Amino acid sequence: MTAHFLAFDLGAESGRAMLGSLDGGVLGVREIHRFGNEPVRQNGALQWDILYLWQEMRRALDDHGGPRLESMGVDGWGVDYALIGERGNLLENPYHYRDRRTSGAMEAVFERVSRERIYAITGIQFLPINTMYQLFAACRATPDLVDAARALVTIPDLLNYWLTGALTSEYTVATTTQFIDARTRTWARRMLDEIGLPTRLLQRLVEPGTVIGTLQPGVAAGCAGTPVVAPACHDTASAVASLPASGKTAFLSSGTWSLLGTELREPIITARALELNFTNEGGVCGTTRLLKNIGGLWLLQSCRLHWKSQGQDLPYDALLEGAADERLAFRSLIDPDYPPFLNPIDMPASIAEYCRATGQPVPEAPAAFVRAILESLAFKYRAILESLEELTGRRFDEIRIVGGGSRNRLLKQWTADATGRTVTAGPAEATALGNISLQMLATGAVGSLAEARTIIERSFPVERFEPVGADLWDVEYRRFQHYVEYTCA
Repeated sequence: MTAHFLAFDLGAESGRAMLGSLDGGVLGVREIHRFGNEPVRQNGALQWDILYLWQEMRRALDDHGGPRLESMGVDGWGVDYALIGERGNLLENPYHYRDRRTSGAMEAVFERVSRERIYAITGIQFLPINTMYQLFAACRATPDLVDAARALVTIPDLLNYWLTGALTSEYTVATTTQFIDARTRTWARRMLDEIGLPTRLLQRLVEPGTVIGTLQPGVAAGCAGTPVVAPACHDTASAVASLPASGKTAFLSSGTWSLLGTELREPIITARALELNFTNEGGVCGTTRLLKNIGGLWLLQSCRLHWKSQGQDLPYDALLEGAADERLAFRSLIDPDYPPFLNPIDMPASIAEYCRATGQPVPEAPAAFVRAILESLAFKYRAILESLEELTGRRFDEIRIVGGGSRNRLLKQWTADATGRTVTAGPAEATALGNISLQMLATGAVGSLAEARTIIERSFPVERFEPVGADLWDVEYRRFQHYVEYTCA
């Protein structure tokens, strides 16, 4: 008998509804609905069009094709949040993490509670996009709006609320707020009070794999009563949940952001981890994901958007074909985490300015920009992998790439070349599969996460890429490190 599960997977560029079918120990998955996710500008602010996303989710439920669902679950990006009013209403469109309102907020928070103490409690990487600094900025800019709220929830939690009527905070995505005590796995209320953030808005924490309610009749009549599972609601946590846990394999979730790390039983919160700015995000089944956020394929996406606005609508395949030209090799290298790359008005111009400032050739054509971005990402992965090995005392012989980047053959091969490690790639749908794996666990379709991971490995083959040209990449890596030092200066 085939069991069906519906996964909503929301990314920074698009959302998807994926139907998973488990039959005879083999899992299949197919996309039944895809929709764009473009932010909107209102009164100078960059915000998410959350009501459009909700409308598209409801459309997917109406059009999913009829098989009875065992359950459904939502995963999405972290750090952004919504405020709920006293009538259960959304008070405003959630802000986009690339909005500029957080400028200076992190430094202002450190005047109240030190950077060292925040990290000692939360173990979370310091990024200006974190919920902590977004909410602090909101409390300064719109205090009356914050006062009118009765609940704060992340984006997946908001959608779960609309699906079920239950207000909860799923643990993995909650950790991206920088509000969680990493050791006790509870809200760090005392620290938040000292910062001046309203802890009254925080909701009950639930672990991934919790059935939080059933679908309300008014959402989609044909699916009413279907159990709604909180999987690993953070998309990276779902992606990692789909992978076999191995001490010698590091994961690399590659999409708008790149996230490179490993799964651990306990967080690593040390002075060196703080210095390297690693994050200890919540994982499934009591685990921690020690990782580093890297400004991933956003750089390429942002370049494409700019070129499109200039009348050049360039397909990814054509860009990658041009970037493969060996005459472009190692001409220009950048630090993907250079702060001006977070949300520039003109990404190609920002990259060109970086190259001029570091005495490198300025890319002259789109293919040269793509080559610079992908080679630089591969080198950044090497730098982060070396730091990860230092923190864990473990050598990683393999890097497992999942997500959209697992379809990019240049990035996969160059990651192997730059790191000198075997790269395995796939499945591209790891996030949706991890979402489904927690649904299977919650509904009793599998007896353990290990069983779910084994089913996924059996059902979805991976590609292997071995390093070549290591000596040349080693030489250029030293040059890349010099440019990263420029970034940090």
